[in-house]
Amino acid sequence: MKSPRYIAVEGVIGVGKSTLTRLLADRLGGVSVHEPVFENPFLAKFYEDRAAYAFQTQLYFLLTRYQQQVELKQPGLFNPVTVCDYLFAKDRMFATLNLSRDELVLYNQIYETLDARLPAPDLVVYLQAEVDVLMDRIKVRGREFEQAIEPEYLSDLGALYNDFFFNYRGSPLLVVQTSGIDFVKNARDQQWLLDEIVAMKGGTKHLIPLGSL
Repeated sequence: MKSPRYIAVEGVIGVGKSTLTRLLADRLGGVSVHEPVFENPFLAKFYEDRAAYAFQTQLYFLLTRYQQQVELKQPGLFNPVTVCDYLFAKDRMFATLNLSRDELVLYNQIYETLDARLPAPDLVVYLQAEVDVLMDRIKVRGREFEQAIEPEYLSDLGALYNDFFFNYRGSPLLVVQTSGIDFVKNARDQQWLLDEIVAMKGGTKHLIPLGSL
């Protein structure tokens, strides 16, 4: 595999996607791209009442993520390396979990039209963590609108992620279980993880560290 110019970092809410995206972009001398979480005007209401605000929240994310991805296709943008803290294809997982049947039919029609026009990453890094670890990380980072997230929702979402990436063949894939490490505060964990990503040669690889290095 050639050195990737477009890397996507994925995982459930609170797993550390945005942090790793910034760290990896710095390591590779590239640029980081972050999904517009804070700009979504429906997100806080969604966590309070998922059924009432799921479709608006999902459609906003779909269209804004699509616009970002279209911009990534512009000539020269992948030089230097671009690291993105989401994979466009994951949007469908949230839709499957949150939307009603009729909403999902409409959503899928829009999604399929948009997805065919977008580039695939050269490498995907999928971060995993246990639900209790995710809940602790969400609490520590202190985003007010996330404090209403329930463990059951994270568990359901994690199951969808695992199923999606078990069958994923769209790009080389590195799966990392992060429950036992802290790549945010522990310099050795951070160095180890970045080294593993840079050394990725293609195919699919799973990393399960037993604890902080």
